[in-house]
Amino acid sequence: MTADRLDRAVGAVLGSAAGDALGAPYEFGPAGQLSARGEEMRGGGGWDPGEATDDTQMAVLVAESLLEHGGLELPDVFARFQRWAAGQPKDIGLQTEDVLTNGMPWDLAAAVHFQVNARAAGNGSLMRAAGSAVYFAPAGREATMDAARRIAALTHGDRAAWEGTALLHELVRVALDGGDPAAAIPTALDAVHPAHRDRYARVLAPDWHPDMATEFNGAVWPCLGSAVWAMRTTGGFAEAVRAAVDLGGDTDTVAAVTGTLAGAVYGQAAVPDAWTAPLHVPLPGFGDRVLDATALRTLAHRLATTP
Repeated sequence: MTADRLDRAVGAVLGSAAGDALGAPYEFGPAGQLSARGEEMRGGGGWDPGEATDDTQMAVLVAESLLEHGGLELPDVFARFQRWAAGQPKDIGLQTEDVLTNGMPWDLAAAVHFQVNARAAGNGSLMRAAGSAVYFAPAGREATMDAARRIAALTHGDRAAWEGTALLHELVRVALDGGDPAAAIPTALDAVHPAHRDRYARVLAPDWHPDMATEFNGAVWPCLGSAVWAMRTTGGFAEAVRAAVDLGGDTDTVAAVTGTLAGAVYGQAAVPDAWTAPLHVPLPGFGDRVLDATALRTLAHRLATTP
């Protein structure tokens, strides 16, 4: 484990949480709000300054399960999600809430939801992928993409969500190895299920812009596409995450995914101190636990260094 790789791994986890908290007060608002108001980590919309949302809360639950079980134990991850959902978090996606509270077992709940609703391609599995992407990266492309799909399938029955999360895992893996994730997109797309490859190729193309999205960015395709666009069209971590928030819409999740990628590219030092100082992650359903930036760094370090 080189120092540079470890720094990028911490950057991915910390960057995702920082993006989440930065974007939270602007969620569902119009484009350009962050630039117009000029307020960063000051809270609003029901969120305290620096407070991370369900995006980071669920990411922490996945990460801690991986570490405690020495790998992917899907029933345990699902049980942690259920405990969290029962703890009345401030925010929880409608689809995720239904899956976690519909009384079905872990290996059927998401599939049944999809069969009934025929829609399950939200970005909820993307938003929580920073820690798992770091953990599985050393195992290589096939293993990290497979793990991403399996974790996504716990709450999202639509394979589109699985493939998007697998792509994010792979792009993070490339970045942690010191590569350019944007340049790795064509190779990563080759590993995507053929039925979903073309749609992801469109939103990840170099000339794609979020204005070209055919769905709200709460859907998995424009969310991932917007994060890659923000990384491609800017020159640093903070600039990329601000660009993501300024897109409006599902600002916390688009910024969390952007922060995951940009943090893996630029490393933890690129995450502004003014963003990490107030950063905190409450864990509803788990007592009074609240993780700060130091705890997130420690978590990321363990994810990156556990054999």
